[in-house]
Amino acid sequence: MHELPDLEPPRPTLSSTQRTRVAAATRTLASSRIADLAALTPAASILMIESLRSSLDDSIRMIEELADPL
Repeated sequence: MHELPDLEPPRPTLSSTQRTRVAAATRTLASSRIADLAALTPAASILMIESLRSSLDDSIRMIEELADPL
């Protein structure tokens, strides 16, 4: 039988800086998942939201760095 060609594009190789950025975003997300949101003070909630926003922004920037230009 005929084999189908590999349709997935090759994954880009991340630099050590990019791997560090992914690890930081992963840690931020993990810590937000285990937080007891009901017990957070308003200030702690704001800090968590800002940390998640920063991680999301950095992740989007890294995707743009790795993506082919349109």
